[in-house]
Amino acid sequence: MKSDVIPVTTSGPPEPNAPAGPPGDPRRTAVTPPQSRRAGARARRRWKQWLLVLLLVLLSVPFVFPTWWMATSSLKPMSEILRRVPTIWPQDPSLDAYGQVFALQPFAQQYWNSLYIAALVTIGTMLVAAMAGYAFARIRFPGANALFVLVLVGLLVPSEVTIVPLFRIVNSLGLIDTHWPLIVIPMLGSPAVLAVFIMRQFFLALPVELEEAGRIDGLGRWGTFWRIALPLSRSALGAVAIFTFLKSWNLYLEPIVYLSSKENFTLPQALTQYVDAYGGPMWNVQLAATTLTVLPVLAVFLVAQKQFVQGLAHSGLKG
Repeated sequence: MKSDVIPVTTSGPPEPNAPAGPPGDPRRTAVTPPQSRRAGARARRRWKQWLLVLLLVLLSVPFVFPTWWMATSSLKPMSEILRRVPTIWPQDPSLDAYGQVFALQPFAQQYWNSLYIAALVTIGTMLVAAMAGYAFARIRFPGANALFVLVLVGLLVPSEVTIVPLFRIVNSLGLIDTHWPLIVIPMLGSPAVLAVFIMRQFFLALPVELEEAGRIDGLGRWGTFWRIALPLSRSALGAVAIFTFLKSWNLYLEPIVYLSSKENFTLPQALTQYVDAYGGPMWNVQLAATTLTVLPVLAVFLVAQKQFVQGLAHSGLKG
């Protein structure tokens, strides 16, 4: 007699700890656990990041190698620098060139000249550009746009065009062979035009409601600028500081025109004075002095690089 019991098969998922059967068995499934999928996605992202880092390293070689060559060659003797097959690392590193930098010239005094001139020009340009940029962005007066366009024309005028009339003015004031022309002219002349443009663009993007809240509290125009607008413009001021410090630090034409004594020289002018008895350049000494001149600019950029990027981004938002 046949049994009336019909075997029942289930197609549901197997138990988590159930052993997988042979191929073709319903309990054997190809379902990938979520943890495995997440691990695979992380591995792919990791590989993409490593490829991106490798690409950036390769692209940075043309920019980093000259600096590497400058720093390592300052530790080499002249014979190794002029060797037909160059060396990446000095075979016999020596600091003699750095000692000659200070022995052949008053390099410490020249270093201080460049440092304090660049600091004063940077601080003064930041203040002047912030006030001028705020005035162009917030104060409405007849001819404001035309005046701003006229200011921007200063970017199109090369410094070589104005150097002769400026020299005549400085000479008539008796300021030749002093640092005053290198401080006052950059703060009030065409070198500050780019700083004014950056600050104006930033203040245009700044919400007006913040200043209106200050006016309700009784602040005037100067108080609104000094207590509200200026503290909020740190990113733009960081960009202005880097631009201005770098330009003043590398200024070459104006010191040649206005300065004549070695004690008043700035660094770009001083670097050309390291020559031998025949007028040939002393490459290892020049490279050692150049390596020392790079340090302040590198320090300023590392400190203010975040504000520098943010300032450039804000300067193109509105205007």
